[in-house]
Amino acid sequence: MPIHATALIDPKAKLDSSVEIGPFAIIGPHVQIDSGTVIGPYASVLGHTTMGKNNRVFQHAVIGGPPQDKKYAGEPTTLQIGDGNTFRECVTISTGTIQDKGITRVGNDNWLMAYSHVGHDCQVGNHTVLANSVALAGHVVLGDYVILGGLAAVHQFVRVGAYAMAGGGSIILQDVPPFVLCQGYPATPRGLNIEGLKRRGFASQTVVQLKQAYKLLYRDGLSFEAAKQAIERLRAEADTESEPYIALLCAHLAEASRGVIR
Repeated sequence: MPIHATALIDPKAKLDSSVEIGPFAIIGPHVQIDSGTVIGPYASVLGHTTMGKNNRVFQHAVIGGPPQDKKYAGEPTTLQIGDGNTFRECVTISTGTIQDKGITRVGNDNWLMAYSHVGHDCQVGNHTVLANSVALAGHVVLGDYVILGGLAAVHQFVRVGAYAMAGGGSIILQDVPPFVLCQGYPATPRGLNIEGLKRRGFASQTVVQLKQAYKLLYRDGLSFEAAKQAIERLRAEADTESEPYIALLCAHLAEASRGVIR
């Protein structure tokens, strides 16, 4: 039973023959869904939405709904979703707006738990976890392997760097650098995400280098600009394996238009 008889599928939608659609699901006319994807009961996939392979959408999720933006006037903005993502019950993801690039993106192998929300124009990387009721405002950027605890909320235009983690209930008002663990309202740094780095197989020397960078940024009493310069020097002296990760941190700090949690 790939497609249930009660599902409402617009004839213009483009679905791979292997796609499964549950009872009372709704698929809009501009939707494209690739092989192996399962759309659960009462779920909706709307808008100009493209979904890759092997995604799973649970009941009552709304994927590709119009942006929650008063300026939106029906423009054909899009949502692009990669492969292997899981969207649990009542997840909502909006398409983009013309005030930005008009595209909301979700990468590969992400896990969005029940009632989490991805706002318009967000850019979500790969292998992220958004626990229950996490809310991303518009234009948020999440790097790869980010984990956001339940009920965490991210302010619009904030960037959360790769391998960062936020504790449950955190309110993130400024950028979170890569590899940093944060918590609170407003969220403040609580150290490196050491456990996450271990799980991702980071070399011990790389972890040592990142600890030095964290110390420069948060514990040596340096101004933000002085800390950035010191971390750049650390990057120049880093070993071959560690340098790309220090470079990732440097790039994130250089683009911190909303400031960085301190």
